[in-house]
Amino acid sequence: MEEFHKTSYAYVCDLNGFLSFLRENVVDEVVIALPIKSSYYEAARIAALCGEQGITTRFLSNLFDLKLARAKAEYVEYDSLITIHAGSPQGRTVFVKRLLDILISLSCISCFTPIFLVTAILIKLTSPGPVFFVQKRLGLNKRVLSVYKFRTMVQGAEEKQAGLEQLNEVTGPVFKIKDDPRITTIGKFLRKTSIDELPQLFNVLKGDMSLVGPRPLPLRDYRGFDKDWHRRRFSIRPGITCLWQISGRSSVPFERWMELDMEYIDRWSVWLDLQILIRTIPAVLKGFGAA
Repeated sequence: MEEFHKTSYAYVCDLNGFLSFLRENVVDEVVIALPIKSSYYEAARIAALCGEQGITTRFLSNLFDLKLARAKAEYVEYDSLITIHAGSPQGRTVFVKRLLDILISLSCISCFTPIFLVTAILIKLTSPGPVFFVQKRLGLNKRVLSVYKFRTMVQGAEEKQAGLEQLNEVTGPVFKIKDDPRITTIGKFLRKTSIDELPQLFNVLKGDMSLVGPRPLPLRDYRGFDKDWHRRRFSIRPGITCLWQISGRSSVPFERWMELDMEYIDRWSVWLDLQILIRTIPAVLKGFGAA
């Protein structure tokens, strides 16, 4: 009890005398700020005593001292809940984000239709295989989604990756080779200009992805994660572009890439999305960090 005396607030009773204090004094509200682990039964008893006497009771929402979490009260049919959000954005701004995704992706698909057609023809003329490359990647809350890209590699490129692992030039679990021998001639141009990413506008339209968000990672890369805080990037819908995309892409070390994803999640707003979209244009035109 000595801790109570170190504050500037008046100490009116101890836990044992709490019931008597409620009975004999004017009490409008009680705020419970006891540590949940060591004082659960005391906190539960105080809440029950206050409820019995009709006294408003409040408790701190951050029960577990979660540094990144945002708490809010919600109500369901059978009870009230304290909901802790440490990742995905919440509220009406999410609707605005989705609306922008739909409107902008539709507009871009309409405008880029000639580029789609020319790119498809060039891919078919320059290398055998399909026009599109569809890869399984991890999206929101680690749901598996099919990500669409224009094919930039030879057929069977994924099967050949195991034999090239020793040539990996980047840190962390991701795989990148600057002069990847699997990339086709037209594929180098498509990657340099990011045209290969344009089919992901259909992923955005479907709702699998957003225009802005952490890049969806292949299953192979996710299996190499060794830090749990990296996995918070999956708490938000993946995107075509992000802070990593406008900060150098493949030239950015993996750890810094993950930090940029966390920064985006923590700072997220519609205005930030618009800023990233605007800054993506010169980043793509310069081709900085493309691989």
